Amino acid sequence: MTFRIDRSVRQEFRVFTLSGRMEAEQVAELKELFDRDYRNIILDLRDVRLADRNAVTFLRGCEADGMKLENCPAYVREWMDREKD
Repeated sequence: MTFRIDRSVRQEFRVFTLSGRMEAEQVAELKELFDRDYRNIILDLRDVRLADRNAVTFLRGCEADGMKLENCPAYVREWMDREKD
């Protein structure tokens, strides 16, 4: 399973639509694409099929910094919520 990033713009937001398997290597790739202002970024996770601990930790941090997560798979959201505790 590969990882793919599609970029688009929606009003004032940069949208990154992710698909495939998200692991530490992909986290590093995403960090290179983002600037410091996470409030203007949307991650659309609709097609993310697998995510490891590094990816979940990264997504939690992004959301805490103001990034919007859309279509987050239920298992990823549950994992993120459990990691908060």
